[in-house]
Amino acid sequence: MTIRVLLADDQALVRAGFAMIIDSRDDLEVVGEAGDGIEAVALAHSVRPDVVLLDVRMPRMDGIEAARQLAQAGHPARIIMLTTFDLDEPVFAALRAGASGFLLKDTKPDDLVAAIRVVAGGEALLAPTVTRRLLDRFAGSLPSGAVPAGLAALTERETEVLTLVARALSNDEIAEQLTLSRATVKTHLSAILLKLGLRDRVQAAVLAYEVGLVRPGRHRPLN
Repeated sequence: MTIRVLLADDQALVRAGFAMIIDSRDDLEVVGEAGDGIEAVALAHSVRPDVVLLDVRMPRMDGIEAARQLAQAGHPARIIMLTTFDLDEPVFAALRAGASGFLLKDTKPDDLVAAIRVVAGGEALLAPTVTRRLLDRFAGSLPSGAVPAGLAALTERETEVLTLVARALSNDEIAEQLTLSRATVKTHLSAILLKLGLRDRVQAAVLAYEVGLVRPGRHRPLN
């Protein structure tokens, strides 16, 4: 099955470069290009991409707001944010808005392609170094009393799985550490997302840091 990709960046040359990389793969296809967030949201609803690459900074509407609108509308596309600089606040806002991860624009072509395939398959990008730093920075950032009610509904095993997700372990690694099958880990993760009202494991990881379930320096590096 071909993965349909929508590109959104205000620089035509950047779009052209990414399009060339993506279209060179047999299983990927660029189905639309947008120069700003407003165009991106409209195109996403019309061409129905599987993955949307959104530049963080764009005119008229930035990528963060575009991601938020697509997530709020229940659009099924997975979102990858693109940024030139590793700016913590915009990236953190994008993850909270519903993005499945982010990449720096100088990402190697093979890494870009791999990222698209990963998020299209329902996983999320937790690997970039900047993701670790921004999660560390915002650990325990939820105000008092703002802890989601669903957190208390998690079983002990689900809490363990959530903690390991926040530490960037894959499903296979979690299964090995907890002596579970991969299918069981996926079942626990689905229950966690349902109880907490979250979209994917990136949002689960962000929440784990926000509520202080995972503290900076107590997990392995994400690279």
